[in-house]
Amino acid sequence: MSKAIELIVEGFTRIRDRQSLEDLRMHRRRLAVDLRSIEGFDCRQSIAQIDDDIEVIESGLRSLDSSAAAKEL
Repeated sequence: MSKAIELIVEGFTRIRDRQSLEDLRMHRRRLAVDLRSIEGFDCRQSIAQIDDDIEVIESGLRSLDSSAAAKEL
């Protein structure tokens, strides 16, 4: 997992920037789709890294959801 994506997600989570996290996740998903469509090259390692990035981003989104739910109580 990339330390850079962890720091980016941490920053967006800290400032509660949900839209930027969702945009980042969508961008990573598009990259994964594009890489999966490439023939003749082995992109498995890149796809795995992107999938890891998506997991980190989704974790940040869940963190925002849980902190919003806690404020409602």
